[in-house]
Amino acid sequence: MFDEENELLAKIRLGEDSVLEFKAISFQSHRVLAPHRNSLADELAAMANTSDGVCVLGVNDKTKEIEGIPLDKLDIVETYLRQICNDMIQPPLTAKIIRMELPNRLGNRCAIIKVDVPRSLFVHKSPGGYFKRLGSSKREMTPEQLARLFQQRSQVRLIRFDEQAVPETRFDNLDNALWQHFIPDTSEKPQITLNKLKLLTIDDAGIERATVSGVLMCTRHPQTYLPNAYIEAVHYRGCQRDAHYQLDHARITGSLVQQIREAWLFVKRNMIVAATKNPWRIEVPEFSEKAVFEAIVNAVAHRDYSIYGSKIRLFMFDDRLELYSPGTLPNSMTIDSLHLRQSTRNELLTSLLARCSIDEDGIRRQYLMEKRGEGVPIILHESFSLSQKSPVYQLIDDAELLLTIYSAKLPNHI
Repeated sequence: MFDEENELLAKIRLGEDSVLEFKAISFQSHRVLAPHRNSLADELAAMANTSDGVCVLGVNDKTKEIEGIPLDKLDIVETYLRQICNDMIQPPLTAKIIRMELPNRLGNRCAIIKVDVPRSLFVHKSPGGYFKRLGSSKREMTPEQLARLFQQRSQVRLIRFDEQAVPETRFDNLDNALWQHFIPDTSEKPQITLNKLKLLTIDDAGIERATVSGVLMCTRHPQTYLPNAYIEAVHYRGCQRDAHYQLDHARITGSLVQQIREAWLFVKRNMIVAATKNPWRIEVPEFSEKAVFEAIVNAVAHRDYSIYGSKIRLFMFDDRLELYSPGTLPNSMTIDSLHLRQSTRNELLTSLLARCSIDEDGIRRQYLMEKRGEGVPIILHESFSLSQKSPVYQLIDDAELLLTIYSAKLPNHI
């Protein structure tokens, strides 16, 4: 926003408004004295809670004069901004920090820092509370306004989270090879079809953006925009989580199809497969491949991507496999009704996964999801048939679903 020098100068001449904020910078030795950290954190969070905005550091908000920032202090200001965005705003704020030069009223070029703040997918809290931008100032949100904003941007939103526009994305951020899988032979422009599929959408500012589903399914690095959209996988020796006995570890990233594939291969290479002869060779795996694959697909498809700071966690032990998926159960489902009912948090994502297949590295699935509610029954039946122990689902703090699958007792294995 306001990327061209003339455009930014024209806006500065007009003064602050709903999308533009000025801040003069003063220093005491090698630290920023003003603006105060809490105050600036409130301003930046208010912009993210409202719409796209720009904060210009080095411009006096009273006189509109371009005062600039000393060149030897630019690194100090940038560090100060990063600390505010990461440590004083929850969840942390993603902002673009840009160094520029602008002419002051004497024609001398002065260094300034422009902070681009995109409208966020999340509701941000700063030291002063929850704020929105109103005109040239911030206003603390009333309980009603806050409830409405959480409804729009959180797991109880009226518009599904997987259909939300992702700030700072465009059609060009989607990978051709990935989105072409979903487009039938048509003479339509790709953007039109992708909008119909809700992989692209128009945001509040009228700009075409990728949706959350578009980023997760059609980019090679979704974590660029959704930092916790990955799987943390660890294999431990023994039956307890202990980093001293870690045998294998992977941070599994990429598109959701890639994550499903890599997570399954992690389990496959780490689980034991025993064998007997009676009279021919019979292999007995530690876990049911069908059950584990179904569990991974379910975790990826149904996790709550709106929860900032949480990722899927997959832990393997000598006696069990644990799979943690962020988010509570959708709608009115309970642990006891999981195997009887079918419900989804991410309707668009599950529809897209139902159109994807894998046929490589020993994985052959015509469709990753069937959308018939058969996933949990398969996990329960296949796992019990192998280990004679039923898998266990647990809801932790009403915020995370844990599935525990127990290892089979293997023949000829101590």
